[in-house]
Amino acid sequence: MKHLKKFWNDERGATAIEYGLIAALIAVAAITALQSLGGQLSTTFNKVSTTMSSGNV
Repeated sequence: MKHLKKFWNDERGATAIEYGLIAALIAVAAITALQSLGGQLSTTFNKVSTTMSSGNV
């Protein structure tokens, strides 16, 4: 009975799961931000490439 109570009150696994969920949330936020930034960078590089190709430098 003593071991069962000790097991029931052990929160180390719950803490690890919470840290894992926080890390996953940060990863999702970073991926979303980088996808948006990637689209903007692509547009900027295409504009630069077009300008340089047309000789309007």
